[in-house]
Amino acid sequence: MAAGTPATTALTRLGLAFELHPYDHDPAAASYGLEAAAALSVPPAQVFKTLLVAGDSGLCVGVVPVDRQLDLKAIAAALGLKKVAMAQPAEAERSTGYVVGGISPIGQRKTLRTVVDSSALEFDRVYVSGGRRGLDLSLSPADLLTATRAQVASIAR
Repeated sequence: MAAGTPATTALTRLGLAFELHPYDHDPAAASYGLEAAAALSVPPAQVFKTLLVAGDSGLCVGVVPVDRQLDLKAIAAALGLKKVAMAQPAEAERSTGYVVGGISPIGQRKTLRTVVDSSALEFDRVYVSGGRRGLDLSLSPADLLTATRAQVASIAR
C-alpha cells in the first residue's frame, strides 16, 4: 500500500490504516490545499495543510484546514511560547525532507512538536499531504495524532 514516501512508510511501520488519494497536480495552482480538496471532491474543511513555525525552541508544526489560516498567537499559546513566526520555506523543506506543497505532518526527517487544529476531531477521516505534490492520504484523526504525536488545540482562524 505504500507509495514510497516517508509518510506512507511511517504509517505502514506503525500499523495505522490509511488510503492514498493521488490527483493531477497543477504547478500553477494558487493554493495546493484547495486544489487537493477540489480534485478529491472533499470539503476543504476536511483537508489539512501542514505549516511550520519558528519559535524560541526551534521549529514546530501546525496542521490546519486548507480553507483557514494558522493563528500564530493560538499556536504559540498551545506550545507555551511567547510568539512564533512562519518558518522560511527552505528551512521547512530542510527540516521535514519534503518540498513545499507536499509537506506531510507524518514521517518528517526530524520529529517536531506538532499541534493539530481541534476541528480535525469533527471528521471520521481527514486528508493530509502524502509527502509529495499530487498525493494526499486519508486517515482517522486519532491515527493522525498517533503518527505525529500531536497535541490538539484551536489554532485556525
